[in-house]
Amino acid sequence: MSLKNELLERLLSAEGYINGEQLVAELGKSRAAVWKAVKELKKEGWDIIAVRNRGYRLSEENDLLSAARIKSNMKRDIEVLYYPVTDSTNTQAKRLLAESEARAPILIAANEQSAGRGRQGKSFYSPADTGVYFSLAVQPNISLQNAVFATTAAAVAVCRAIERLTDAKPEIKWVNDVYIGNSKICGILTEAISDFETGGVSAVIIGIGINISTQHFPDGIPNAGSLGKRVCRAELVGEIADELLEIAFADCADYIDYYRSHSMLLGKKISFIENGRVTAATAISIDEQGGLTVETENGETKTLRSGEISIRF
Repeated sequence: MSLKNELLERLLSAEGYINGEQLVAELGKSRAAVWKAVKELKKEGWDIIAVRNRGYRLSEENDLLSAARIKSNMKRDIEVLYYPVTDSTNTQAKRLLAESEARAPILIAANEQSAGRGRQGKSFYSPADTGVYFSLAVQPNISLQNAVFATTAAAVAVCRAIERLTDAKPEIKWVNDVYIGNSKICGILTEAISDFETGGVSAVIIGIGINISTQHFPDGIPNAGSLGKRVCRAELVGEIADELLEIAFADCADYIDYYRSHSMLLGKKISFIENGRVTAATAISIDEQGGLTVETENGETKTLRSGEISIRF
């Protein structure tokens, strides 16, 4: 690990000032080398306060992302990779796993995505500094190979983390969106990597994008909005990742009641697309596997396992 990154880890874990002489002794470097590392971090945007006879500390105003900062906010010890810009964290996770440069579980985060992806080939707007965009790749179990299970778990993890860190009241729009009020603030994209030798799934990648303070969205993105709450982005990523790692391998029954209680669809008139046809219905319930049970206008009851849902106003 470079001196710069080692210094950043010390500053992130410190509760106050770290004495300069103590840093020199612990890092085994000269004062000049430590000061050079401080200047490099400042150049990257880290607001570091230096006070004579007290040492160094990070300003509370810092909201930069880094692998070290995300890890410092996690209880689970997994590999974390951070990119200032990448095309898509899901795509990057696929590349790393395919090239055997990484093994699940691994977390890939970015400050900006140039080609963020959503479900059904849609794009996910991912500007710098105003959101969090990350993918968690995990070893699959039987339930995680079901896209609805994995997406349900991710939606629960996002909502629980938001509720712990803010006073916001998130709701879930089946199957993969999180809303605040009438605005979509989060999208989830779950993808599986196939093992051609065994015919099974070698890894499941759960991609999550959350708009924190994004204000201006491109035309053609309906209901887009932002969390609009002051929150440390690295803490939010760490909290969601920990929660998801906790429940991803649990029985769906352990969190399905929470998912139901945060559904924004139940009792609402909706429309869904099936086989290219739009069908009007009413959302009735969510079953034990995360499927959405609906009643169509002709009285037919069916359970949806995938698809696009719209609320009819």
